[in-house]
Amino acid sequence: MLLAEVVAASADVAATRSRSAKAARVAQVLRAAAPAEVPVVTSWLAGEPRQRKLGVGWRTLAGRRQAAREAAAAEQERSAPGLHVLAVDEALDRLATTSGPGSAARREALLDQLFAAADDDEGAFLVRLLTGELRQGALEGVVLDAVVAASGAPAALVRRAAMLTGSLPATAGAALAGGSPEAAVAALSAVGLEVGRPVHPMLASPGGSVADALADLGADVVVEPKLDGARIQVHLDRTAPDPSRRVRVWTRTLREITDGVPEIAAAALALPCRSAVLDGETLALDDDGRPRRFQDTMSRFGSAPGTLDDDDDDASRVLLSPFFFDLLHLDGCDLLDEPLEARLAALDGLLAAPEHAPLRMPGARRPDPGAAQAALAAALAAGHEGVVVKELASSYAAGRRGRAWQKVKPVHTLDLVVLAAEWGSGRRTGSLSNIHLGARDPDGGPPVMVGKTFKGMTDELLAWQTATFGQHAVAEPRWGVVLRPELVVEVALDGAQRSSRYPGGVALRFARVLRYRPDKTAADADDLDAVRALL
Repeated sequence: MLLAEVVAASADVAATRSRSAKAARVAQVLRAAAPAEVPVVTSWLAGEPRQRKLGVGWRTLAGRRQAAREAAAAEQERSAPGLHVLAVDEALDRLATTSGPGSAARREALLDQLFAAADDDEGAFLVRLLTGELRQGALEGVVLDAVVAASGAPAALVRRAAMLTGSLPATAGAALAGGSPEAAVAALSAVGLEVGRPVHPMLASPGGSVADALADLGADVVVEPKLDGARIQVHLDRTAPDPSRRVRVWTRTLREITDGVPEIAAAALALPCRSAVLDGETLALDDDGRPRRFQDTMSRFGSAPGTLDDDDDDASRVLLSPFFFDLLHLDGCDLLDEPLEARLAALDGLLAAPEHAPLRMPGARRPDPGAAQAALAAALAAGHEGVVVKELASSYAAGRRGRAWQKVKPVHTLDLVVLAAEWGSGRRTGSLSNIHLGARDPDGGPPVMVGKTFKGMTDELLAWQTATFGQHAVAEPRWGVVLRPELVVEVALDGAQRSSRYPGGVALRFARVLRYRPDKTAADADDLDAVRALL
C-alpha cells in the first residue's frame, strides 16, 4: 500500500464530522492493506506512529521537510507518489533506534531521505504524525469501529481483544490476518490475559452522591476510598527466566515504570503466590500516614509541574505505598470475568497475612446508606478525594468507563486538555497564565473548547507553565501560545452553563486549576458529554 492512500484517507476522515463515515473510510483502507501493513496503517490512522517515541523534535522535522521542499522546488519537478507504507515504517524504526554519538546527524540524514521521497501532502502528513498533531478525528474508538466493520467480527470481541492486548494495531492485525469473519473470530477469541502484558484498566464514571450511586447500583456494593495517587498495575511471574522481569509495574497509560519503583516491586515479590496481576493505586504518605501532595507522588514517575525533576536526588527519597483493590489473575487462573466479589475474596486470601495486610485497599461491603455516607466522611477526613462505589456483581471491563464503578467527590472536577495559554498582565506579566480548556470530542474530533481559567495557579505553577509550554507549542501569536493537545489539567468547577460562545454549546462555571495530570494523556480526558452532564 502506498503512503499516498493513507494520506488521502486521513484527509477524508478529517473532512467529516460523522463518526460512522470516519469509521467506514478507515475500514475501507484496512481492507485494502496487506496483512503486514494493517498494524502500521491502524496506528497511523489512530494518530501516532507504531514506534511512538522517535527522539525527533518538531523543529527538526519542520526544518528537514522545508529543506526537502526547497530542493524539490529547485529541481522544478516531483516524482509521482511512490513511498510504500512498510518502507516508511522501516525508516521510522531506524529513527527510533538511532542513538549514541552522532545520532542527531544520522537522524537528520534519515529524515532528509524520507522527505526527499515524499510529495508535499505526504511530507505534511508525516510531520503531523510524528509530532502528534494528526488531529483527523480518528481516535481509538473510531478505529475500533473500523476494525469491526473491516473484519466482520463481533464488536464486543474486538474491543475485548484490544483491552487485553493493550494494543489497537496488534488487535487489528489479528482481526484481519485471516481474511474472513470466521478467521477473525478465531484469532480474537484466542486473545487472553497474559502475565507480563498490561491490560487497559477499568475506569470509574463520575457519580453525583453516595445516595445516587446506591440508588443506581443497589445494595450489593463495596465503597472504597478514592486515593489521591497514581494508578498502577503490577504483574508477578516467578517463572520468568530473567529475574529482572519477574515483577513489572505499569501506569494507567501502560507506561512501564518498574525500574523506578523498587519498593512496589519488593512488595509484590514478597506475596505468597507464583503469579498474579494486581490493580491498585500508589501514593506517597507522610509520617502520620496521611497522603502527601499529588505532585510528590508524581515526582517518582517523571517530572511533575512545579516539583522535583526525575533526576533530582530528593525524588528517590519519596517512598510510595501501594494499595491494591483488584486481582485479575492468580496462580494460572484468570479472574477478569469473575464478579468483583469473587475477585475481592481472592485478593483477601492473597493479602491475609499481617505483613501483607497494609497493601489491601480498605472498603465497606454492602453498607447501608448511613454506613456508606460514613465511609465517604472517613475517606475525606483521612485526606483522600472521596470514594468509589463498585457493584459487587461486575466483571472487570478493561479499558471501559462504565456505570458499575462510580466515583463520588465533594466537588465537581474534570480532566481537560490545555489548548492554549495567554500572557498574563499585572503581577503576572511575563508569565503564561490564562489557559484555554478543551474537552475530548466523543465523536473522535479534536478537543472542543469549553472555557478558560487563570484561577488556582501558584507562582510555582505559573513558572512551570511558562518554562514548559514552549515545548508543546505549535504557534506563538502575540497574545500567547497555541499548544498541541497533549497536556491534561484537573480543574474544579461549580458546574456548567449553556453558551453560544464555545462550539460545544457549553461553558465551565468558575473553573480553577487543581493540578496537572502527567499520568494521563489527552485520550483520558473527560469528554464533552461529561461537561454537558453538569448543566
